[in-house]
Amino acid sequence: GRVCSDGRGLRACSVVSIIALFLCLSGMNQAELSRSRSKPYFQSGRPRTKRSWVWNQFFVLEEYMGTDPLYVGKLHSDVDKGDGSIKYILSGEGASSIFIIDENTGDIHATKRLDREEQAYYTLRAQALDRLTNKPVEPESEFVIKIQDINDNEPKFLDGPYTAGVPEMSPVGTSVVQVTATDADDPTYGNSARVVYSILQGQPYFSVEPKTGVIKTALPNMDREAKDQYLLVIQAKDMVGQNGGLSGTTSVTVTLTDVNDNPPRFPRRSYQYNVPESLPVASVVARIKAADADVGSNAEMEYKIVDGDGLGVFKITVDKDTQEGIIAIQKELDFEAKTSYTLRIEAANLHVDTRFLSLGPFSDMTTVKIIVEDVDEPPVFTSRLYSMVVSEAAKVGTIIGTVAAHDPDASNSPVRYSIDRNTDLERYFNIDANSGVITTAKSLDRETNAVHNITVLAMESQNPAQIGRGYVAITILDINDNAPEFAMEYETTVCENAQPGQVIQKISAIDKDDPPNGHQFYFSLTAEAANNHNFTLQDNKDNTATVLTRRNGFRRQEQSVFYLPIFIVDSGSPSLSSTNTLTIRVCDCDADGVAQTCNAEAYVLPAGLSTGALIAILACVLTLLVLVLLIVTMRRRKKEPLIFDEERDIRENIVRYDDEGGGEEDTEAFDMAALRNLNIIRDTKTRRDVTPEIQFLSRPTFKSIPDNVIFREFIWERLKEADVDPCAPPYDSLQTYAFEGNGSVAESLSSLDSISSNSDQNYDYLSDWGPRFKRLADMYGTGPESLYS
Repeated sequence: GRVCSDGRGLRACSVVSIIALFLCLSGMNQAELSRSRSKPYFQSGRPRTKRSWVWNQFFVLEEYMGTDPLYVGKLHSDVDKGDGSIKYILSGEGASSIFIIDENTGDIHATKRLDREEQAYYTLRAQALDRLTNKPVEPESEFVIKIQDINDNEPKFLDGPYTAGVPEMSPVGTSVVQVTATDADDPTYGNSARVVYSILQGQPYFSVEPKTGVIKTALPNMDREAKDQYLLVIQAKDMVGQNGGLSGTTSVTVTLTDVNDNPPRFPRRSYQYNVPESLPVASVVARIKAADADVGSNAEMEYKIVDGDGLGVFKITVDKDTQEGIIAIQKELDFEAKTSYTLRIEAANLHVDTRFLSLGPFSDMTTVKIIVEDVDEPPVFTSRLYSMVVSEAAKVGTIIGTVAAHDPDASNSPVRYSIDRNTDLERYFNIDANSGVITTAKSLDRETNAVHNITVLAMESQNPAQIGRGYVAITILDINDNAPEFAMEYETTVCENAQPGQVIQKISAIDKDDPPNGHQFYFSLTAEAANNHNFTLQDNKDNTATVLTRRNGFRRQEQSVFYLPIFIVDSGSPSLSSTNTLTIRVCDCDADGVAQTCNAEAYVLPAGLSTGALIAILACVLTLLVLVLLIVTMRRRKKEPLIFDEERDIRENIVRYDDEGGGEEDTEAFDMAALRNLNIIRDTKTRRDVTPEIQFLSRPTFKSIPDNVIFREFIWERLKEADVDPCAPPYDSLQTYAFEGNGSVAESLSSLDSISSNSDQNYDYLSDWGPRFKRLADMYGTGPESLYS
């Protein structure tokens, strides 16, 4: 699709026009040849005529850029006499939108630029119509317009950019990856879609096949450890690579993958490490690593201790993540026994590539020396667990056994022993601090605790912080110190209709002791019960006994309960015995001998009263008793006097007085001077509900008294007044008084007693203080002006 803008373009366009004209003429000739093979056309009401179209498939170049519509071809019918009676119409793909037809001449033009890569051909239908009747004069037929290709699309790598890998050290010509470019032009027309490949970047390491696009190695012995990645630029050019062809490029990232071409090597020929002798077993002593330039599985290796005097003391394993050799302790270290160890360690690759064996052995050796450092160790017991036995009959102070510990250090410090009391809370045992002899400190009881597990502490005398621990298991041996007894509480019954010799109970015994040969019990009746006429006992010789009846005719109204003492003896040495009483109740039984009732009182009850009736009667009686008690209690409460009870807290009572004063003019209700003067004669109050008589007394002249004495006397007077008051509360209470003391020269300034005051104080000097004090001089002055102003 080029525009004919210069001379070269004009020549190209003229050539294209000549070719198009030639194609059109050849198409018309082909149409003329095909006309004789067309089928006849039948139309109702008209004579049969044969098809006489003059046309064939048309060709048009893509990417036409001219301003005028592009001429495609011409349609013509034999029926058309050139008089304008025939008109042509188009339908199908692109009709009217892309392709138009001159309805008079049948000329077809393309009105839009066509792109073969979008659509390679168009199928249309043509028809000739009578212009007057608008009826077809020829049957509708299809024709094809093909779009001829030009080289207007460059090759494209649809899968790019590419990534690929190739093993390092690969020989020349090893295939890496194949790249493929596609050209949207017509591969069947010319060379527009014929692509060749070339390499623009990546030489001299790689090359590409021109026709296939296969990338191959071009140099031998490419080492990943030197350079592991290469960036290639590949070009694809159409027109078989000729000048004027279009091209496209893509990038290819080639990574050299690793092979095992580097043996492991230790960076040092020898190593030395210091470790304390107290380091526990399985502790890590050191980490060593052989360097390997390879990666992944090619760098995996194993470590082995192949020689040295520490083969049984140390072991080496590999860390799968870091490929380090981990040296760990396999046995306890002892500085006093051995101070150093030498190990010969080998590192070797797990996966060896035989192609590179010529590079040398894929293993390496190094020497590791381990120095054991001395540390102050705690005392060590001769045994980790001591087992001892003692009889539960052992007296206090009995020797049970001895433990022994020693200081493993070269100083061999003396050791002192003690018992960890957290393991002997009851303090059953003692230990000699110097000798380690364990003795009993309390009486032992096997039935309470059969085995005592205690911890013995051994401390160095010179360094008490160094403590060793030993474990002692003390087993208590049994003695026969518990008498046998019934295995359970038996509920034994005998029927009134029991026959002589009838089994009514089988009994057994238990014993808290644990004799080595097992228990053996012997049963018998006590001497006083041996000759009773009611029951007998039979020892079964298997640690059980059977109780049988001796007679028949038991009656509940005569005796409802029998007590049978049974004597049990064990087989201990010495043997112990006990007397256990078996309670036997006489019951009324059914025909199968199953007890129905064993209550003796129920036997003599009248037949008309059942148990349910008796329960109902008792419930009614209890209800009546409760009602009577409630009534009596309520009456007692009503008769209680309204006096204060010492146990009752009357502070919750609120006493309200509706007594109000008469204001400043009321001088009869309260004597305010009583709160300010201590020397006023007070009558002892007998009752608080009677208004006391108010006496107006002249104010005496007071001496200057210290304030603390004034308040102390005031409080003391109020205290005595409260003590003699019969209506005061009988408990400590808080009394509040509005007393501010006395002794002021001006005394009270209250208007309540200003007029009635008998004070001889002269306030005439207030008139000399000027007009600001005139009001006070008029109120308190004695001159004639103050009286009538």
